Amino acid sequence: MDIREITVADEDAGPYGITTGPDGALWLTLVHAGRIARLTTDGDLRTFDLGAPDCQPSLITAGPDGALWFTRTQDDRIARISTDGQLSEFPLPTRGCGPYGITAGPDGALWFTEMNADRIGRLTPDGDLREFPLPVSQAFVSTITAGPDDALWFTLNQANAVGRITTDGTVTLHDLPTPAAAPVGITAGGDALWCVEIGAGQVARITPDGTITEFALPDRTARPHAIVAAGDGCWFTEWGANRVAHISVDGTVTGHDLPSPKSEPHGLTVGPDGTVWVALETGKVAVLTGAGPAR
Repeated sequence: MDIREITVADEDAGPYGITTGPDGALWLTLVHAGRIARLTTDGDLRTFDLGAPDCQPSLITAGPDGALWFTRTQDDRIARISTDGQLSEFPLPTRGCGPYGITAGPDGALWFTEMNADRIGRLTPDGDLREFPLPVSQAFVSTITAGPDDALWFTLNQANAVGRITTDGTVTLHDLPTPAAAPVGITAGGDALWCVEIGAGQVARITPDGTITEFALPDRTARPHAIVAAGDGCWFTEWGANRVAHISVDGTVTGHDLPSPKSEPHGLTVGPDGTVWVALETGKVAVLTGAGPAR
């Protein structure tokens, strides 16, 4: 495994979310700088100023319309950037709702979480907005992904649960077996969902019928944060241990230390070239070459 790092911003800018765009480039949020970055696989870098330094762009996803969509957690907006850098934004009606996770749904809309309002939102590319309340309070609903069952799945960090919402708004919650597991990142891989439990040092696998299997990490203090499906397993960041790790479908975990100390790995994605790209909040992106499944 070869890991190299690419500087994309200064140490205060905070690369945080990352995704692969429809143009074959990597797109990142610079959470502390109010900017979006575009990085090609050969190292060409462009950044785009959002005109709001404190808006906290957080997570980003490729949309159904050939653009990138991202959450602005601090000023309560969902925003869009085209691959040539054209920006637009959609203010949410509730002040302080704190949009965070976002994903493209099977219905051609963007689905997102409202951390501070216990809601899931649905926004079409032309601006039609619907919000669905969750049957819990102060749940700190975090990330969201499209599942293998044409529904959306999301984590409830403070409610210790994983949720499912259908495209018509029907919500089901599944409690995690481990108390105070504090789930954050979630992804769909194969016929199941996988999430990381930052409070318990575990990875959980959830089938669409709600069956949950938890896998303890070798380092229970690793603070796993984000996760992405790849091949026969998933890659995830260990924020507290300065590592990126792979988990296979049978629960085998292999970790890889990052070159720079205290680099604060957050989001990660599988790039167009099949390599794993990791946003490091200290101003860099790590690229894992030869990041095949663990053997």
